[in-house]
Amino acid sequence: MLPAGEIGEAPATPCCSENGDQRKNVEEKSDLNIAALAGNEQVCEGTDNGDLPSYVSAFIEKEVGNDLKSLKKLDKLIEQMTESKMQLEEQVLTVSSEIPKRIQSALKNAEESKQFLYQSLEQETHLSSSINSHLLTAQPWMEDLGAMINQIEEIERHLAYLKWISQIEELSDNIQQYLMTNNVPEAASTLVSMAELDIKLQESSCTHLLGFMRATVKFWHKILKDKLTSDFEEILAQLHWPFIAPPQSQTVCTSRPATAPEIYSNLETFFCQLLKLQTSDELLTEPKQLPEKYSLPASPSVILPIQIMLTPLQKRFRYHFRGNRQTNVISKPEWYLAQVLMWIGNHTQFLDEKIQPILDKAGSSVNARLEFSRGLMMLVLEKLAADIPCLLYDDNLFCHLVDEVLLFERELHSVHGYPGTFANCMHILSEETCFQRWLTVERKFALQKMDSMLSSEAAWISQYKDITDVDEMKVPDCAETFMTLLLVITDRYKHLPTASRKLQFLELQKDLVDDFRIRLTQVMKEETRASLGFRYCAILNAVNYISTVLADWADNVFFLQLQQAALEVFAENNTLSKLQLGQLASMESSVFDDMINLLERLKHDMLTRQVDHVFREVKDAAKLYKKERWLSLPSQAEQAVMSLSSAACPFLLTLRDRLLQLEQQLCFSLFKVFWQMLVEKLDIYIYQEIILANHFNEGGAAQLQFDMTRNLFPLFSHYCKRPENYFKHVKEACIVLNLNIGSALLLKDVLQSTSGQPPATAALNEVGIYKLAQQDVEILLNLRTNWPNTGK
Repeated sequence: MLPAGEIGEAPATPCCSENGDQRKNVEEKSDLNIAALAGNEQVCEGTDNGDLPSYVSAFIEKEVGNDLKSLKKLDKLIEQMTESKMQLEEQVLTVSSEIPKRIQSALKNAEESKQFLYQSLEQETHLSSSINSHLLTAQPWMEDLGAMINQIEEIERHLAYLKWISQIEELSDNIQQYLMTNNVPEAASTLVSMAELDIKLQESSCTHLLGFMRATVKFWHKILKDKLTSDFEEILAQLHWPFIAPPQSQTVCTSRPATAPEIYSNLETFFCQLLKLQTSDELLTEPKQLPEKYSLPASPSVILPIQIMLTPLQKRFRYHFRGNRQTNVISKPEWYLAQVLMWIGNHTQFLDEKIQPILDKAGSSVNARLEFSRGLMMLVLEKLAADIPCLLYDDNLFCHLVDEVLLFERELHSVHGYPGTFANCMHILSEETCFQRWLTVERKFALQKMDSMLSSEAAWISQYKDITDVDEMKVPDCAETFMTLLLVITDRYKHLPTASRKLQFLELQKDLVDDFRIRLTQVMKEETRASLGFRYCAILNAVNYISTVLADWADNVFFLQLQQAALEVFAENNTLSKLQLGQLASMESSVFDDMINLLERLKHDMLTRQVDHVFREVKDAAKLYKKERWLSLPSQAEQAVMSLSSAACPFLLTLRDRLLQLEQQLCFSLFKVFWQMLVEKLDIYIYQEIILANHFNEGGAAQLQFDMTRNLFPLFSHYCKRPENYFKHVKEACIVLNLNIGSALLLKDVLQSTSGQPPATAALNEVGIYKLAQQDVEILLNLRTNWPNTGK
């Protein structure tokens, strides 16, 4: 390596020619590294570390090394390094000239901000001291002013209090003056205004004012109510109210017909005046409410004039059906229920024709007849609530009460139009203790009914057996009675007020269906040996009927509503999977699906057992037919008339007899499934056990076709138009066996030359083969023995 001081000296003479190759390599290496050495960043990194001599030594060592011949490149390196140095100096000069200006500007801005901050602080200090001084000066004034404001507010409250008292006294004086001049309508209108003031004051904390207001309203309300009630009752008495007799025998104002318009005019006047007292009456009178456990719907109190009209009927009801009266018999709820229905019916015409126009004229939305019925219903509800605990554990009495209440409810809603949203007897029966007892009794009596219907001598006989049009389902008496029982239960609980109660009854019905299915299964097992017998068929008809009716019920609006309610309950309790919830929500399944599936499975098992039984009999009867000498039968040309093979008679007769028997004993839909299942098995049996197990000459094939198409198939022509379509294997096998020689040879050649190709399928279809596969047809062709002798 050259010393650092000899870098600038050049050699006196060029290198010898022997080292030309080495010089060339050194020159190439130098050219490759010049760009890297000329970078500003590398020079800066070396000098930043303060080790410039080491950096230079490393640089020379890397570029020149021990090869002195490469020193001729030093001039170029020095030139590049000088240029880089100049560029760096220019950059340093540029930066050094700009940075002081930026620093000077930043310092100036900082100084200005500092001065502004000092000024702001001085202003804040001055302002703060001024405010504190002002507050100290104004403090006494604020205290005096606050005291004065408090006094003013107190005076204003006293003044407002006095104004309210004055207004109340003014209204009270007005009512007094109106009463002194016998101007009752104006007095009633003024009382309405006073009651409205009372309502406005309800949020006030002035208890004494509220008490004074309420006492004043109560005072005048009692006076007006007593006066108007007396006058109104007098008018009602002239009309012979209440109407105890039926409407046909009522004689209203017959003694003095001329005064009738005046009486009805007075009736309207007093009714309207009493109607004005409704607001104050609701303020002062708390309506009688039954305990919360009955969950009665919230409803306003009965309007005052109707209350007065109801008073004599309420007295009669309590007289007859409370206490020790002979009419108050706990085992005879129908007495008071019928009495209430009669009262509603007796007064309906009068309420619709005389009272309803008054309400309409007064702008009231109240329905007179429903309001009257609602008042009487409260008597019934109170009576039920009192009686039910006394007979809760006497099954007969409780069941009788429920029956009578349900009959009462039905007539109340259907005849008198009483809305289901109003308080009714079903709310009383829905109370937890009563409802659970109702469910228990319902289950008990339903099971007893099931026992009796199944043990009856006529249990398996259809009561419509002699009426063909009615007896399409061939329903045994026990199944029809059972479904009637379920229908009656539905009618009994469908008007319950809550969906949760209805769902509990629905579960009871499903339990009863399952219990009845189990009982039918038990009876069926006893009849298994006689699967074609009358009782077995009757059980099958019963299962089919129950399944069909439940499927129809699943589309009923009532059960669809229950399905929606059940969906909400299941979703809340997470008792079903998302798939099941989705099926319920999309109506793909129904509330009876589980029961229907079990019944359908039982039906299918029973039908399968019947089909197997008949099929075994037919197979036994067809043993001779299987052994028929199909190879040696005479051809059709050798016979004058084709006749049924004698060996086929037993199994065809057996089949015919069983079809006729089951057609009479099974309903149409069941018998259709039965014969189709049987045909499917027969088709396979004849094809596999008779046709494929034998060889056929021309006469044998013709005889087989005659037996099938002219004797077997027609047995089912009564049940469908084209019975041969159900015997596809047998029908197509007969076609193949009876093809004329030319067609058979051609078909055989086509099948052999085009295995599985479309031409083969087309050829099969052309001769009427759609069901059988190509291999099956080839087998059948090989069963023919009437091929021409080709000498092969």
